[in-house]
Amino acid sequence: MPTLLPAELAWYVTGRFYKAADGTLADYGYFLHLPFPGVPLFAAPSGAISETAAHFTFAAQPFRAGAATNGALSLGLDPVGGFAVFLQRQPAATFDDPATFAQGECIATFRRTSLVVGTTVSAGDSPLLATNVFSARLTGSQPFDFAGGRHDLAEHIGAGITQFGTAAATPVTPPPAGYTLAVPFTGSAIALG
Repeated sequence: MPTLLPAELAWYVTGRFYKAADGTLADYGYFLHLPFPGVPLFAAPSGAISETAAHFTFAAQPFRAGAATNGALSLGLDPVGGFAVFLQRQPAATFDDPATFAQGECIATFRRTSLVVGTTVSAGDSPLLATNVFSARLTGSQPFDFAGGRHDLAEHIGAGITQFGTAAATPVTPPPAGYTLAVPFTGSAIALG
């Protein structure tokens, strides 16, 4: 498959934002779509869609965020940082242990190009919806053999992606051991070209 044109759909992800006991944040998850035609994203035989069956996962480098408020808007200010994409030939990720998303072969690395502003909308003391958008440049890509073919994320998405995210207003309870917060999210990314 040729490189995607600018603004063509590159991927869909789902994952969770985690806040560790020391105050650092990171996000981990798996891919629901990648531009690899005919490549199974989930382990057979069932091909069930879940993190425990996902062949392709991602993990962010932990970071510390700033904050600002504007009326009913709470803003999270995430600094420039990186994340990696992994191929798990034998899926082993679980939201109960975020480090499991960083297992397997690292097939690509990305670096966010600027500050990320995450916005949570509230009504009174009740959060209703959280969103964010960021761009990330592809900083490294490793060709890999999988499902009968050779693949390279760089050949499909070009320079990087812009991702639009939506997070749940309600965290997962209880969070995993070592974390004070876990919030589910989904993201849709388009190719930078």
